[in-house]
Amino acid sequence: MMKAGIALLALSGMVVPQVATAAPRPRPDRAVLQQDADQLLEMGAPGVLVELTTPGGSAKVRSGYGDVEARTPVPWDARFRIGSSTKTFTATVVLQLVGEGRLSLEDTVDRWLPGVVTGNGNDGTRITVRQLLQHTSGVPDYLGSAAMAFLGSEEGFLANRFRDFGEAELVGMAMTLPPTFAPGADWSYSNTNYVLAGMIVKRVTGHDWATEVRRRIIEPLHLDDTYAPTALPLVLGPHAKGYTRFAPDGPAVDATAFSPSWAGAAGAVVSDTADLSTFLRALLGGRLLRPAQLAEMQKTVAAPEFQRAWPGARYGLGLAWIPTTCGGYWSHGGDVPGFRTRNGVTADGRTSVVISMNADPIVPLEGTPPPRHDESVELIEHAFCGTP
Repeated sequence: MMKAGIALLALSGMVVPQVATAAPRPRPDRAVLQQDADQLLEMGAPGVLVELTTPGGSAKVRSGYGDVEARTPVPWDARFRIGSSTKTFTATVVLQLVGEGRLSLEDTVDRWLPGVVTGNGNDGTRITVRQLLQHTSGVPDYLGSAAMAFLGSEEGFLANRFRDFGEAELVGMAMTLPPTFAPGADWSYSNTNYVLAGMIVKRVTGHDWATEVRRRIIEPLHLDDTYAPTALPLVLGPHAKGYTRFAPDGPAVDATAFSPSWAGAAGAVVSDTADLSTFLRALLGGRLLRPAQLAEMQKTVAAPEFQRAWPGARYGLGLAWIPTTCGGYWSHGGDVPGFRTRNGVTADGRTSVVISMNADPIVPLEGTPPPRHDESVELIEHAFCGTP
């Protein structure tokens, strides 16, 4: 779920990014949005759905097919697995609890989950809640364990797609690996961090992370097309088929249905473009977090693993800051088998864009050169800054 394989650089200190941005255009340019969505098909997306919301109005466009065999479009109201965009929901809940005085970002993991992070050099007494949310904990990613190797082959995926995993089981897989680095010494994206954050939410509140996301975010914002499943394998309601390839030249496999229990608080949420946009604008608009906690979320460190895809990217607590020619935006995309989500919201929470592609990974069509950066960069740049 949004794991990049790039050599690490030294971790720099926390900073609050410069958030000044050019004023958004008064109305979205639907023609440019459509052209950019069409170009994502050349990058290998079977189908694309994009929603841009500005103070001057909104636009939604689609391209390609939601069902390749039937040659039918992506439904306008399609729901999709948002993958690691889930992390922003989880981080928001944790920061709400911080604002309520029920835990601290400087609490150790071991305070809330004694004895859970241990073995092979992993030590929960030295790792803080902040470091979990910030990916500076050094906790290894359970997706790199031998037990999760089935996700890398068609045979393994099809044989295990409905297998359910418990949170402690996932963390146990991570504990078979040594730490990536000493806590606080560097930055590396690890889904285990957010599974642990979800477990802390349950220890603090008595309710699982999905219940707290529903109670604290989904219901107050009336996100009627968003839900946080634990093991339900289906995408409920209108949706495109989600395709995945296990080799660049391999066949596209229908991966729509699988148990999201292996993603959990790190990547299990299902939503749609409208709801995800509403959430991001409410978050940056100050409707979900107190000012002190929103400020903590926006303190960033360098995220070198992201910088090939998003030049200059920095990571806060469940949000990344992505520079643009007119300033920058806050974002957290997500990749899971079958679905790729990209998004962005301006610092004032007034303008947002959400992109859903019904394949992950995507492979550029023959004759199309691979993009220099993430395939969404140009679309989001145009959405926020306009075209030259």
